[in-house]
Parts: sequence; structure tokens; C-alpha cells
Amino acid sequence: MKPLEIAKGIYWVGSIDWNIRDFHGYSTHDGTTYNAFLIMDEKITLIDTVKKEFADELIRNISQIVDPQKIDYVVSNHTEMDHSGGLARVMHRIGEDKPLYCSKMGAKNLAKHFPQKWNYQPVENGGELSLGKRTLTFLETRMVHWPDSMFSYLKEDKILFSSDGFGQHYAGLERFDDEIGDKIMIDAKKYFANILMLYSPLILKLVNKVTEMGLEIDMICPDHGIMWRKDPSKIINAYAEWSEQKPKRKALVIYDTMWHSTEMMAEAIVDSLGQEGVDAKPMHLRRCHRSDIITEVLDAGAILVGSPTLNNQIFPTIADFLTYMKGLKPKNKVAAAFGSYGWSGEAVKVIKNELEEMDFDIIDPGIRMQYVPDEKCIAACYELGKKVAEALPKVL
Repeated sequence: MKPLEIAKGIYWVGSIDWNIRDFHGYSTHDGTTYNAFLIMDEKITLIDTVKKEFADELIRNISQIVDPQKIDYVVSNHTEMDHSGGLARVMHRIGEDKPLYCSKMGAKNLAKHFPQKWNYQPVENGGELSLGKRTLTFLETRMVHWPDSMFSYLKEDKILFSSDGFGQHYAGLERFDDEIGDKIMIDAKKYFANILMLYSPLILKLVNKVTEMGLEIDMICPDHGIMWRKDPSKIINAYAEWSEQKPKRKALVIYDTMWHSTEMMAEAIVDSLGQEGVDAKPMHLRRCHRSDIITEVLDAGAILVGSPTLNNQIFPTIADFLTYMKGLKPKNKVAAAFGSYGWSGEAVKVIKNELEEMDFDIIDPGIRMQYVPDEKCIAACYELGKKVAEALPKVL
């Protein structure tokens, strides 16, 4: 895609990855973008690069605006390879001795990724860099979501280059929030849930800090997805809300099944929850991707997990999901386990232990049924649904 002037003398020069469908375990149904930005001033400055495979496209985009060798400064807000992979190509093209601005941790991380002896210029939190008529201010955002992460704020234009903050994995011809509308919020929520949920306390502090600093923000330019120019406060407020992880009257029944017995139990629980006025969703782990489920987990008040017993253990898809969810550390959930078995029946206990380790409030010891659910088992599933519904107001 051709470069785009997003403000006077400031250009989007990144690339669109239409075909990526997996981003380290996160399903990218809509592809993604690798956003990079060129600031034309007395000191021509490039903010971030792109994934290695798209480096030549980045160079071509820059070349439509200026000879890449005329770039004076490069800023690396984050060293993850979807942003720094193209850095070697860029530095080789513009000159290996050009100043490369990054956080102190960024300088260490980049040196471990690349053998070249670049002219690193580690910046302080709150440090400034004059570009001529414009000034960049650097804001350390450690662990949002890597130790090296930082934002760059262009004071005169009131533009925040936010790296992996406020982004989305979305590939489209739209470049701005006002061009795509509210449908982008589901991609933004999915991004937060799967990439940033773990760092919710830090993100909430960051949002509060930005508010306290009184930064005027007319545009937010993340490194993935669309840019926020119509209403930047919308995504900022959403991050504040998501960071608090306030649960809704919503329950997820997450399961897998071998011969439909666990599925029958799941459907009974969902039906019971619905009768109690709970927004209940059954999510079959071979029908729903783990990252889409986690998007729903973000604001769910209850998590119920069901599995058959296989070789004295939980089903592989359940193990995969629980490991993934545990790493993201969702908060403020009530939970329970259920499942069918043939002759040993360890799955429910294993799930219960995993949910306890996540600090969920376990409201039932779990329902186990040998082979096919009978009337008594289905009745117990309905009772579990009622128990969950009764527990939800306690966490609202």
C-alpha cells in the first residue's frame, strides 16, 4: 500500500499483512498491519520499522517521499521482531551510523537481536528530542508489553506513537477509526485480552499517568491496525475499563467432548444459566479458537470448564486452553469444572486444581458423570447453572 500523509509532514509508511493467520498462538482472522511513520522536519525521523519480510516495501514507501539516506534519526519504540525485524535492512540503507533512539532496555535487547554495531542512543523516561520545528517526548511503558516498550509523543502535533498499545490485528484499506467505525472495537478488545490482559495493573497506572500529565492527544498511532483520530479518548477509556476487568453477568461454558457426553452436560448448564438471566455462551474448543475465547473471558463473570478424561488426564485441547488462560491471569471470576469419564475420571479434579491456581472463586466441587449423562446428572448441571447465577452478583 502507498504511503499516506496522516498530518502535515507526517506519513504512514508501513505495510499490510493480508495473509497472516497466526501470531504466536493468537488467531489473526483479519490479518494485521505493521505501522511505521516518517516525520519530515529539519531532522527527518522514522518511527519504528516493520516485520523483516516487509522491509523492502517499507523502503519503497519511504522512497516515494524522500531518499532514505536523508533520514537523520530512527526511533525504535519496541524491539519485538514484528517491529524491529526490518531494522537491519533500514539501517543498512540509510547508514549504519545514524542515531537509533530507544529505551535503555531497548538498546540491550536490540544488541542481542542484531550483531551490527549501531549508534544506539538510549533515552530517559520523559526525555526529549528536537527534530527542528517539532519535539518528541519519550514515555517509558515498561511491560506494556515488553520490558523495553516505550511511547513517543510528538508535542506540537499532539500525536502519540503508541507501539503495541491501543493496537489491533486488522488488515484493511481503512487507516483511521472514523473510516471503519465501531466494528474495530472487537479487534481492539481481542488484542487487549490476548496480548495485554496480563499487564492490566500496569496499563491502568499508565492510563492514569497520561491523564495526570495532561497530555493533549489528537491522534494515536499504534504499530498495528488503524489509527485513532476521531476520538482517541474512546480507546483510552476502553483500556481503562478493560484493565479493571469488571465482570459482567456473563458466563462461558468452555469444553471439549469425545462422544458428546460432556457436550450434553455443557448444553444443560448453558440452558440453566440462560433461564436465570445470565448471558451464557457455550464454547467448544475445537470450534472456537483459544484467542477468541479469551476475548470473551476478559469481561465474563463465570468460567465453567468441561472435559472428558483421556488417559487419566484432561483432554489435550483443555490442557492447551488452561495453560494459555493461566498465562494471561484473568481476574474476578467464579468457576467450576465438569466432565464425563469412562473408568477413571480424573479430569474434573485436574481442571478444578488449575482454576484454583488462577485464583478463581471455585463455587462447586465439580460434576462428574460416568459415560452418558442420566437424569440425575442433567439435574445437577441445571443446579450448577443456578448456583453460578446466584454467585455472579457477588462479583459485579
